[in-house]
Amino acid sequence: MEKQLIIEKFGTAYIANELTYKMGIDIRLSDHLALRFNNLIVLETCSGGGFSSILLAKYAKHVYSFDIDKSRIDEAKENSVRAGVDSKITFIHDDIYNGIKQSEVMDKIEASFIDPDWADSGMNHVYKFIHSNTKPPSDHLLNMILEINPNATLIQPPYIPLNEFSHLPNHELECLYLDNSLELYCLHFGSLANFNRISKYKA
Repeated sequence: MEKQLIIEKFGTAYIANELTYKMGIDIRLSDHLALRFNNLIVLETCSGGGFSSILLAKYAKHVYSFDIDKSRIDEAKENSVRAGVDSKITFIHDDIYNGIKQSEVMDKIEASFIDPDWADSGMNHVYKFIHSNTKPPSDHLLNMILEINPNATLIQPPYIPLNEFSHLPNHELECLYLDNSLELYCLHFGSLANFNRISKYKA
């Protein structure tokens, strides 16, 4: 990846490959989201290159971040060192479904940042939440995590019909825009929700 592109998207010359660069959330949006986790102990799913982990650690007490891919964990660890927040993040190489059962993590969590990989299978790919095709599936993952703690933010592709979220517990659905383009749906639950309605943020 070109260093300048990484700096423009994430704010620092981190290491990234094409996939972790594509998956990572722009710093202007991730910093906005991370503010909600101020002074909390946070569970993060899908570390990727660690870019959201780093922003969460800027505000949170501590971040426990899971990823099933060892190469991503290695990249995220190196990036957290470059950002100077490595002492505030514990990266765990494990499947989130297995890893969350570790009592030493589960008992500490005060809020969760859920950002599954968007499974994209080409031009005709259809994004959905019900019977989700993210990795891991967003609907199952959210249900499991809300049973552990009601405070959660779920990141979703901005292509899903909003009625697919209507059955969920009370939440704020935040639409995040970057340069006037809708980039993300963010569903905030529990104490992380500011309103029980649709809200907007434009970076």
